[in-house]
Amino acid sequence: MRPVTGVFRSRDAARSAAEAVRRAGFADKQISVLYPGASEQQVHSVPTTDTEQPGIGAAVGGVVGAAAGMAGGFELGTAAATALLPGIGPVIAVGIAGAALLGAGGLFGGAKLGSKADQDTAEGLPADEVFFYEDALRQGRSVVIVLADDESAHDKARAALTQSGAESLDAARDDWWVGIRDVEAEHYRSLGQNFETDHSDYRAGFEAALRKDCRGCNTEEELRHFFPERWGSAAFREGFGRGRAYLETRAGSVQ
Repeated sequence: MRPVTGVFRSRDAARSAAEAVRRAGFADKQISVLYPGASEQQVHSVPTTDTEQPGIGAAVGGVVGAAAGMAGGFELGTAAATALLPGIGPVIAVGIAGAALLGAGGLFGGAKLGSKADQDTAEGLPADEVFFYEDALRQGRSVVIVLADDESAHDKARAALTQSGAESLDAARDDWWVGIRDVEAEHYRSLGQNFETDHSDYRAGFEAALRKDCRGCNTEEELRHFFPERWGSAAFREGFGRGRAYLETRAGSVQ
């Protein structure tokens, strides 16, 4: 399945968008919502699965199937998860894909989804977008994810989200980069390099450092293996280093 994502400034707007997508013919299992809002006490009080210890604390982790009571009116099947995410705070996910993002099969890591069917349904969530989900949540926004079966369904979901006032993930990504571009340009030029010429490789490296699936890569060998076509570029490597420093800064400032 191909994910279609919309970013919303409020829970109510996200809820309305989810309902609009449902009316457009999508099944509950194809729709998920991520939103900030549980209290830290609520997150601690949710019972864990058999494979986890009680008390998630500040660790990245999720509890699947136990957060439905906190979902605040979202009714997208039974899958739900809640977690305290470093640099973000309390987050609730509703729906299979949302639970997967907070759960082990997904991009944040944590508890496992219960069934093979649920895991299969949640496949296809792109690792290179997880930071932008995180950043939207960090800003207090909500995220609606629709898993589309084909191109026609993708276009239908995109139309429903757009009509509901969604900010596309691509737009969120571009706005985010505009906000830090000048600082990065000044840094790169201070090294005696041409930012305009190397901008594409530098930004690609910066964003690569934000990917959830490569955040544990530290050695030169690992990084070369992960980015075989890009790692030879000095601009990509410099951007990657700056991106990693930026990520560490963001993760250390819970709002």
